[in-house]
Amino acid sequence: MTEDDLVHRALALAEESFIAASGPGGQNVNKVATAVQLRVNVFALRLTPPVFHRLKDLAGSRMNAKGEIVIAARNHRTQEMNRADARARLTQLLEEAQREPKKRAKSRLNRIGKEARLQSKKKRGSVKAGRGKVEW
Repeated sequence: MTEDDLVHRALALAEESFIAASGPGGQNVNKVATAVQLRVNVFALRLTPPVFHRLKDLAGSRMNAKGEIVIAARNHRTQEMNRADARARLTQLLEEAQREPKKRAKSRLNRIGKEARLQSKKKRGSVKAGRGKVEW
């Protein structure tokens, strides 16, 4: 499944609810529910296990025990801007989970490099050993 397919399916399954927001907006903030709460059931997305685990790690506390990712957006004064912000954040989260991390290549030292490292450790150890209590 491509990233675009996953994002489109997630946005189609997403449930939006509008709640009263705190912050800027003056009296309007008390009258209009401008904050958006976006909920997506991760199990309904049918992700592969590696992608699911990466998404779970990335989501952190935004994922609840029911397997829903809850994203709250309340940075803007309008519903439309908050809605777009929540959808963009969900898209970014899903795209990041799709990316497979690069495997770490083991570093390889040659014999001379190993010897040099051990010599520097010996030298450092002798410096530290010289810092002990002085006997008169």
